[in-house]
Amino acid sequence: MAHLSPEDFRREAHEVVDWIADYLADIRSYPVLPNIQPGELTDKLPQAGPDAPESIERIMTDFSRLVAPANTHWNHPRFHAYFSVSASGAGILGEMLTAALNVNAMQWKTSPAATELEQVTVSWLRQWLGLPGEFFGMIHDSASIAVMHAVAAAREQACPEVRKRGFEPNLILYVSEHAHSSIEKSAMTLGIGCDNVRRIATDAHMAMDPAALSRAIDADRRAGLRPFAIAATIGTTSFTSFDPVAEIADIAEREQVWLHVDAAYAGPAAMLEEMRPRFAGWERADSIIVNPHKWLFTPVDCSLLYTRKPEVLKRAFEIDRPAYLAAAEHPRAVNFSEYGLALGRRFRAIKLWFVMRSYGREGISAILRNHLRWARELAGEIRADSSFEVIGDTPFSLVCFRYRGSDEENRQLVERVNATGKLFLSGTMLQGRFVIRLAIGNVATTKADLDLAWSTIRQCVPEIASQARG
Repeated sequence: MAHLSPEDFRREAHEVVDWIADYLADIRSYPVLPNIQPGELTDKLPQAGPDAPESIERIMTDFSRLVAPANTHWNHPRFHAYFSVSASGAGILGEMLTAALNVNAMQWKTSPAATELEQVTVSWLRQWLGLPGEFFGMIHDSASIAVMHAVAAAREQACPEVRKRGFEPNLILYVSEHAHSSIEKSAMTLGIGCDNVRRIATDAHMAMDPAALSRAIDADRRAGLRPFAIAATIGTTSFTSFDPVAEIADIAEREQVWLHVDAAYAGPAAMLEEMRPRFAGWERADSIIVNPHKWLFTPVDCSLLYTRKPEVLKRAFEIDRPAYLAAAEHPRAVNFSEYGLALGRRFRAIKLWFVMRSYGREGISAILRNHLRWARELAGEIRADSSFEVIGDTPFSLVCFRYRGSDEENRQLVERVNATGKLFLSGTMLQGRFVIRLAIGNVATTKADLDLAWSTIRQCVPEIASQARG
């Protein structure tokens, strides 16, 4: 079988949709982590592609038999490692339509619908998050790429000649010591350099210390260097701590430097009125990142970059446009490729649009409130067990904790728990100690899933303790 006729496509598509529906219904029957060794799937697959066409039926058989079982199931309700993600049913349907249309949303004329639906959808989310109308938004694939664009805009504002001249060795970027690694990667990529990224000390709550930030900026200015950007975080990766953005915004305005806010994970919580205090000041940022593919039930990949200075972002990527990129000149015709590195752009807005419409703000808010409440309740249960300790606060839906033992015992506990296949945890280092992380964020997660997760963790402790005794 080569090209599918409409009739063949309809038949095969029904089979695929049936598989997806069964997968979502039965996903708890899969181990979250596969029991597989590196290279095992490779050895089961042919070493060369087929010369003759193969049927979709045969391809799906191999997918079900070989590929699906070898997968780490990020869409599993008990995937609690890193940050949980969700491909909700509505988002999956939107993704299917994106693939069918297969447009390149690089300019308005290459896909008016893709361009304008993206504008509308990011505007809807901006309103839900309580951000003012001056923010311009666009969708990228990941937060790492989105933050690179924010740093590029900050560099353009501070040193516009770099875009043509190249390297500027004296630009300095400030981040919390708990900031995401994408900031440092952006500095590497854009020629700023890792040595010019200042890691600012944090307080007892692991939030950036504004006084330490001010001292660092003063010291760099006295040394003849050029502070150009500050990156604050609401919802750090290791701990979900949140920096005092309002105080940092005061410093950024006084020093006339770009302020970026990374809210990739925690951003959706801003639609809850009771959570707004943790976002105080973010409306004063020059750029903000929010990832719907983390805690807004939208399939990977979908990361939003908002900026109050779209003209600076556009200028950062400005080129002498070649003839083949002639674009519509109209005040309402946005050409997204002019605001970033990518020329090819998927129609990512469809899946977010589907999710926002199918759940509505009230539906999404209810799920987020459940996740936040369950995280607090789980933290309470852990505190009540003398064998464990909760590390710090639980400001969002991540619970950080430790077994009261050595770092090695905690690492072994994570490995034992993950080996059960019932759930997937990850760890991090905080203040010199190994800490276990349990993130809640999948749209299908229930309180029963979390009860099972906690009971599994406790059941694995005797084996770890016995091994430690010798």
